[in-house]
Amino acid sequence: MPQFTIETTYHLPVFRHSTYLAETPDVACRFAIEDTDWSGQREDCESSGETHVTGIWQGAGAAYRGQAIPVPAHFGEAVQRKAAQFELMLGLLKIIVGDAKARRPTPPGWLGKAEWAIARGEAILAGARDPVEPGDAKDLP
Repeated sequence: MPQFTIETTYHLPVFRHSTYLAETPDVACRFAIEDTDWSGQREDCESSGETHVTGIWQGAGAAYRGQAIPVPAHFGEAVQRKAAQFELMLGLLKIIVGDAKARRPTPPGWLGKAEWAIARGEAILAGARDPVEPGDAKDLP
């Protein structure tokens, strides 16, 4: 039976409490973002992110030694899945709205891609695997 080396990770929030003199909350927030002094930082272990897969290699102890195997999307970090899904949905919405404004029918391939994107979004929200992308949708930009 084959062996696989799997790299998993989680994000650990690191925070600091700093006080800034500023005329408005907006200016104080800008000062905080631009402040590079993290000498008083603390880790928030109780608010760590989910564990997700960041790498797969075939073989024992094979991390970074050979060709990485693509990580199936549903094992990735949920926030990254959501960000990629947002970009996909925005692009599809722009195409479909553009077709509607121009009073032209949206090609069936785009509607199929949109249906798949809806199912994928529902899977992401449910923490489930991505649905199989329809064959004709893979050829669309």
